[in-house]
Amino acid sequence: MTAGATPHVVVIGGGIAGLAAAFFLKDAAVRVTLLEGSPRLGGKLSASDVAGVPMDEGAEALLARRPEGTGLITALGLGGELVPAGTTSSAIYTRGALRPLPRRQFMGVPADIDELAATGVVSAEGVARARQETRLALHDGDVSVTGYIGARLGAEVVDRLVDPLLGGVYAGRSEELSFAATLAPLAAAAGRHPTLTEAAASLLPPPPAPAADNSKRDTVPAAPVFVTLTTGLGSLPEAVAKASNADIRTSAMVRELSRTETGWRLTVGSAADPEYLTADAVILAVPAAPASRLLSRTVRGASAPLAEIPYASMAIITLAYRTADFPRQERSGYLVPAVDGRAVKATTFSTVKWPHLAGHAPAHIVRCSVGRVGETALLQRDDDDLADLAAAELADAIGITAATVARRVTRWGGALPQYNVGHLERVAAIRAAVAAQPGLAVAGAAYDGVGIPACVATAQAATRQVLNYLSEPPRPRSE
Repeated sequence: MTAGATPHVVVIGGGIAGLAAAFFLKDAAVRVTLLEGSPRLGGKLSASDVAGVPMDEGAEALLARRPEGTGLITALGLGGELVPAGTTSSAIYTRGALRPLPRRQFMGVPADIDELAATGVVSAEGVARARQETRLALHDGDVSVTGYIGARLGAEVVDRLVDPLLGGVYAGRSEELSFAATLAPLAAAAGRHPTLTEAAASLLPPPPAPAADNSKRDTVPAAPVFVTLTTGLGSLPEAVAKASNADIRTSAMVRELSRTETGWRLTVGSAADPEYLTADAVILAVPAAPASRLLSRTVRGASAPLAEIPYASMAIITLAYRTADFPRQERSGYLVPAVDGRAVKATTFSTVKWPHLAGHAPAHIVRCSVGRVGETALLQRDDDDLADLAAAELADAIGITAATVARRVTRWGGALPQYNVGHLERVAAIRAAVAAQPGLAVAGAAYDGVGIPACVATAQAATRQVLNYLSEPPRPRSE
């Protein structure tokens, strides 16, 4: 970096992590360029109308208890546009019926076996096995969700409760996903309690007081679990981009990243007509595979473990029905265990979960999620076939006989990183190798969580890392 010159930071990737990083750099004494290889910003966040209702095509909710997402929105001046979910009550569609999801559970791990028995989600044999919880010592190394929870509470609790909840987040499978990486709070609590049910209970609010005492309690509304924007989360990328003050370029694919004596050199565009940029610092906010390729020559200690992070593809099928045709629903939706053999793994009654959407048009909107790891043949079906399949399975679950008035199929190829066994060790190796390179940081869903707040948190950490480096006195290049 030339003495006295304004440092140049390049952010590679225009998903929410990259955009947030550019936004967090806006008040620093740096020049920021953001390069996005595709024609549009936002990554897995986008929205479009279905039957006159503005509907998210990707993520549609923020976890309210994590402040990073709502904090970013508030910093943009959009805090007044945040709305809570109308209901978060959900069901499990299993063994031929819709059954209530136990209220006292943490990501499917029950805190109250009696309540679990009453829901009917798990068979009598499965409940009996859960009551005989095996008290095993913590493993020294990483273990799968099935390996840990199944060994304690039985396979049926995993198959019919834990797996559908994790499948909705990661599109993964419990026999492959890391217990420590995907259920970190529970993994930590498990070391402090003799049973897993007690560990789950410790992570939940206390149960409601008996009915006789209800009149004595303050009627303070519960804090929302999920929130969204009135305009949909698909509107967030544009808002972040406008507020960032960065030079933002789309259709600007970075093909190579290399070290120089004073910083970094980026090769952008086609091999036939390349453009070269120099930077004092780089934030790499792209999925694991392209990050691995860009670091393959310069940071092999990060490139190799990045290449080991697989991704799952999925699709969102959005169905619209006339309001008069749609059976009344009290829940926000339902989940479907993989063991039930259905294509749709999760269904959201969007106009029930988000009541503000109902004012846009006389239609009920339903989002159906399909695609788990390994379900390649399912996702190869054409759009009409996928929509027909989703509508048929919805009809089986809730008894609707009416035809749809509008449909939309959104495909997300390679969308969700899989936090398989060994993920935490891979991430630690990536971060250690990156930290050894002056002026380099990583951000995105491949590391600490796939939700918007987790991605924003990685952007905050990445910006701190590069700004700390830029504030240091010049030093010789690391070899």
